[in-house]
Amino acid sequence: MASSPFDSAPEGRAGNGARSRWAPLAACLLLALMALLAWGAARRESVTFDEVAHIGAGVSYIQRLDLRLNEEHPPLAKILAAAPLVLRGVYADYGHVSWTNSYKFLPHAFLGEWIFGEWLLARWNDPVRTLAWARFPMLLLTLVLGGMIFVYARRLGGDWGGLLALSAYASAPVFITFGPLVLTDIAVTLFCLVTLWQFAELWRQPSRPAAVRFGMCLAAALLTKFSSGLLFFSFGAFALSTRFLGVPGEAAAPGAAPARDKAGLCTWRRTRWRWTLKGIALAAAVVYCFYFVFSLGQSTDALYLLGHGDAWVPLRRLLMPPWLYLRGLLFFALSSIRPTFILGHGYSHGVWFYFPVLLVLKSPLGFLGLLALLLALAVARRRRPRPPAIIPPALALHWRVIWVSLLVFAAACMLSGMTISLRHFSVPIVLLMLMLALIPRMIQSLSQEARRWAHAAAALAVLFAASSWVSMALAYPHYFPYFNALTWSHPVYWWASDSNVDWNQALPEVRQFAEQRRLKSLLLDPYGETDPTLTVPQAQFWDCQQPQPEDAGQWAVISSNVILDAQNCAWLMQYPRQMLAGGSMWAVRLPSPIPDAGAPGGPPPRSRRKTFLGMPEDPRLINIELFRHPDQLPPLCKRVEEQMREYFQKKQWPVAGTGSAGPPGPSPGAAEGSQAAQQAR
Repeated sequence: MASSPFDSAPEGRAGNGARSRWAPLAACLLLALMALLAWGAARRESVTFDEVAHIGAGVSYIQRLDLRLNEEHPPLAKILAAAPLVLRGVYADYGHVSWTNSYKFLPHAFLGEWIFGEWLLARWNDPVRTLAWARFPMLLLTLVLGGMIFVYARRLGGDWGGLLALSAYASAPVFITFGPLVLTDIAVTLFCLVTLWQFAELWRQPSRPAAVRFGMCLAAALLTKFSSGLLFFSFGAFALSTRFLGVPGEAAAPGAAPARDKAGLCTWRRTRWRWTLKGIALAAAVVYCFYFVFSLGQSTDALYLLGHGDAWVPLRRLLMPPWLYLRGLLFFALSSIRPTFILGHGYSHGVWFYFPVLLVLKSPLGFLGLLALLLALAVARRRRPRPPAIIPPALALHWRVIWVSLLVFAAACMLSGMTISLRHFSVPIVLLMLMLALIPRMIQSLSQEARRWAHAAAALAVLFAASSWVSMALAYPHYFPYFNALTWSHPVYWWASDSNVDWNQALPEVRQFAEQRRLKSLLLDPYGETDPTLTVPQAQFWDCQQPQPEDAGQWAVISSNVILDAQNCAWLMQYPRQMLAGGSMWAVRLPSPIPDAGAPGGPPPRSRRKTFLGMPEDPRLINIELFRHPDQLPPLCKRVEEQMREYFQKKQWPVAGTGSAGPPGPSPGAAEGSQAAQQAR
């Protein structure tokens, strides 16, 4: 009788998945293909929105042991990105006003980090090489994440399960797009995944080495992104599941299975909680030491309320790590409530369906097919009276941790106020991909009674996995605006915005467009806060809602994000146009003459104009002006500080910086952080 394509190899261990030498080689090949696509695309792209602040901040952390810049994100990922730059001798001018003026968190450092980062990238060093070396460690982290997915999936589903999960990951546009960028999202996904796995290992067989591994992984996650705090909710949810759903399989080590009576289960849980708390304590200590070391060069004046004079400096220095971490966490919480845009509509808050819709629209159809196949096989198993076990008994607890954590992270993302990019959903996506590892074993369990269906399911799995790679090959190198065939009825800018479509990465293609047409001047309405003339010398900043009569007949390039979301520029789409960078930007030939505002075919009237991202002033113009004239940074900070002071006075809070206690909470001025962040950015 013919065997299923996913049947275990003869040398495999029965019931524990086949292990062969060719599988790691195949995994390396898949990761090499991913690296080729991701790095090839990243090398063609200009610096993206958040990378400007992250790269400059990371360099300053290492060179000055000072965490004043970009406190709204923990430092680990930025330090990893900056390490090769510092080793190569990157230059940063710490006498520049963007650094010396950033002695306060808000608004000084928050405004200064963008100017400091842009000068470091564009003026003090070669921009192309600096950006490439900063992105290279991020690419390595992306490949390490793929390797861990393969290792864990292989344990769950054997060779074929590991390769299937890895193939889904390596061909996912969200990881190909954001993996090489200097961001925190992919790094925190890696550390969250290994933390959850080590948590399962700790609960399966508690020991000092297991607690140390768990604590170190948790520390890395906490040092990468504040949203990693969701891990604690996963730990609690899993512990509750053992109370209401029982202990999964042989959760403990062989010979140490938990007792079935209530007292025995309580003892079993208490022992594991004790080791878990030890691991958490280790993680807290590592985070403290990390912040302590990298803040040694930072002034402790922010803690002046504890006391003035040299005698108080040691105490203030010891309290700086928790102060910096909690202040950044509070600012993150306050600034995470953002407007969102999805399906042609803007919302003033997050919407629960944002991430499910984007997951369906921005995933390859092959990945969606694999999820559907997994669901169909699971339903087929449920209908059988006694389906054979497919999870190895030693990994039953790991499987429980995976699906419980998926529910926790997915629910938190859907209820979050920050629904602006699919990259914020990366942890649930990886956990979904890990679940795909069970497909081969499910097919093997079908082969005993339904050989024909087993062959069909195996063929579908291979077809779906291969089709994802075909989709990525066809989309190369424009992965930012990737949407699958389900979006055929509307252009990409109708479905979503922000980094789902354009994140300032397409400027090299805009320059190529201008050079091909030998344009001496090009009107540009971008989605970024860097000076576009550094990449596109012909560029002139332009507001697509307010064209001037002299603009008639010229070429204008606009970001897809300003067509419906950030601004109201859909009127341009009726004129001759050319798609750039796969739809991230559009080049439009303006009519001559340009119709009046509000007239048919013309720009919107004043009443229908949108301010950029709903902000009172266009932050792009502010940042471009500050980059060209950084001496204007101190007066701007003073003006913003006065606005914050007026806000505090209305709230009847003491004003930070006057010697009084400041508003409630660990950060003076942090309650205004959300508004200050929106105005500054």
